[in-house]
Amino acid sequence: MLARVLIGLVALIHVYILVLEMFLWKTRARRIFRTTQEQAEATAVLAANQGLYNGFLAAGLIWSLATTLDRAPFFLICVAVAGIYGAITANRRIVFVQTVPAAAALAALWI
Repeated sequence: MLARVLIGLVALIHVYILVLEMFLWKTRARRIFRTTQEQAEATAVLAANQGLYNGFLAAGLIWSLATTLDRAPFFLICVAVAGIYGAITANRRIVFVQTVPAAAALAALWI
């Protein structure tokens, strides 16, 4: 049960990221990511693409919850790796938003 709750939380985080990057990039996301209007305009297409990928991760996790948890480790590992890469290349806080929840869900699955 704990694994399902944590997987659901990770999926919700990625749905939220999808919304931020695809639909709120030039408004709310500017405050969160501390970007200027010019930066937001210049990177909007890239952010939308990134948001789509986060949506695929969420969809895979939701699919796992709806069917069997056998697929969940793959998607959780993808989330964790993406978080590590984001922490190295963009902002260290990403590891706490993506990698830590994914690792907790993986641990709950394997316990």
